[in-house]
Amino acid sequence: MRSAALYGTLGSLILTGLTGLPSAPAHALDPGLAEARGVALAASWAAEKGIDFDDCPAVEGLPAPIECGTVSVPLDYAHPKGKHIRLTVSRARAQGHDDDRQGAIVFNPGGPGGNGMFYPLLTRLPQWHNVSDAYDLVGYAPRGVGRSAPLSCVDPAAFVKGPTDAPQHPSAAYKKRQLAKARAYARGCARRNGSALRHYTSLNNARDLDVLRAALGEKKLNFVGASYGTYFGALYAEMFPTHVRRMVFDSVVNPDPRKVWYGNNLDQSAAFEKRWADWRRWVARHHAVYHLGRTAKDVLASYDKASRRLAKRAAGGTVGPGQMQSAFLKSGYSDSHWARDANALSAYLRGDDKPLIALAAPSAAGARAAENENAVYTTVECNDVRWPHSWAMWERDNDKLARRAPFETWSNAFMNLPCAFWQGPRQRPLDVEVERKAGLPRTLLLAAERDAATPYKGALELQRRLAGSVLVTERGAGTHGIGGGPNACVNRHLENYLLYGDLPARRAYCSGRAQPRATTTQ
Repeated sequence: MRSAALYGTLGSLILTGLTGLPSAPAHALDPGLAEARGVALAASWAAEKGIDFDDCPAVEGLPAPIECGTVSVPLDYAHPKGKHIRLTVSRARAQGHDDDRQGAIVFNPGGPGGNGMFYPLLTRLPQWHNVSDAYDLVGYAPRGVGRSAPLSCVDPAAFVKGPTDAPQHPSAAYKKRQLAKARAYARGCARRNGSALRHYTSLNNARDLDVLRAALGEKKLNFVGASYGTYFGALYAEMFPTHVRRMVFDSVVNPDPRKVWYGNNLDQSAAFEKRWADWRRWVARHHAVYHLGRTAKDVLASYDKASRRLAKRAAGGTVGPGQMQSAFLKSGYSDSHWARDANALSAYLRGDDKPLIALAAPSAAGARAAENENAVYTTVECNDVRWPHSWAMWERDNDKLARRAPFETWSNAFMNLPCAFWQGPRQRPLDVEVERKAGLPRTLLLAAERDAATPYKGALELQRRLAGSVLVTERGAGTHGIGGGPNACVNRHLENYLLYGDLPARRAYCSGRAQPRATTTQ
């Protein structure tokens, strides 16, 4: 990353001359001189060409009146006249009066690797009715995702193959096998994608977002980013502060460069242990329904019993401890999975494995999408920063953490371990620190106190770094992604901001949502 002092004045002139937008302050421009020139050129071309929207291809599963199109972005912003790739875009037109239209809102669901093409479907939900009256809802598949110059690192069928193990305290032999697997995965990514692989980064995701803004004909960006979307949204705020109109960060990644990404993953594993305990306590309170134990400790014993049984004989031939752990991890993301998981575990221990198979069995139909999502996740995170290469460090840190947070620690570590063997240049994380004088308008942060995927400290850190930002907290809750959900208080703050630009004082708090009902239906 080049020093901002080397290119600030020139970068401001480039952006002003090519996009017609006010210049950004020198410290807030793109961290590369060539890339700053490239994104300005690409945005000017996109603004001139626009997006030719038409009926969506059947593969997207998006019915009319939702429209689809593509936007062209440089693979390498340092060479904007070189190879381009096309990102798929979806749109639902604003449903209200033309006089009330406020432009387009672009949405990213996270990842890295999440596909946001579904976003226009939110027009069907009552929580989004007023917003969809005023705004076009725009989704897209970021570079590498779906049909947007897709990445692949291994054969999809092999990627989802089960059964697999999920030891919480793996043996030396198991670790050795995972090291070999991670090394092979990194080689596969490099072999399958060649020299293009290095250009799939968070910084380029932020640059792509500015090109998309221009292609949509928007002078200023309205953006809702969830999870990982908050991270490259924060990069965008740092790089293009004067291009922002409204920006929502829902479930916030910690942007501290010291946390990206190795430290963030350790923090995530620790937080999932707390959410895993939340689920077990809830199940214990409903022992009369699920018969899995009257205490959280008893429920854990029931889960461990099922895991041991699956290790001996996989359910349906494909569901082992690894598949069950991966499925139950979703209860850490959302309370909406709690009853489903409790039902599956209860039925399995009573001799009925069908609910667990339905829940956790690898899907051949979804193999390509699952492998693609993981390839993008790995590539972006490995490219973004230089990860530790020392296996001794990985082993020390994760063994230590697993003693107090065993549920996800080692499975998370093994998922990210290819980054220890990654080839090619890595980025240096951008240090987000936007002052009000940079021209960034006030922004909205949403966070649940017990969110595991993006622990609450990340929201506090981003608020500290974005001057004028407001944090709305859902107390005592842990669901990941809270905007447009069942909490009316959260939704009121979100809607008031998007429709009117209204924000509370620096902090606001909403009571947590009600916990789910214990049911025996799937």
